[in-house]
Amino acid sequence: MTNINIRISDETNERANELFKSLGMDMSTAVNIFLHQCIEFNGLPFAVQHRFNAETEAALKESNDIAEGRIQAKKYTDVHAMFEEILAEGDDE
Repeated sequence: MTNINIRISDETNERANELFKSLGMDMSTAVNIFLHQCIEFNGLPFAVQHRFNAETEAALKESNDIAEGRIQAKKYTDVHAMFEEILAEGDDE
């Protein structure tokens, strides 16, 4: 057997220990399960990805709100008028 040492915050340690206890295991068992899953998956057993910045998150929320009918999107009948407005908004910044 090999011992490993890791540094985690007190809060993370407390919350993780509570979770693992509710699942009938200790931290050591949980870490062993995690490592076995990494070996089984030949990588991390979950997606690792960047979160979006606040502006992108807001745009995605707005897009979902429009798609689900919670807010009304502005409509154009002329593509030139749309681009004129978009370009004019860019000049204000």
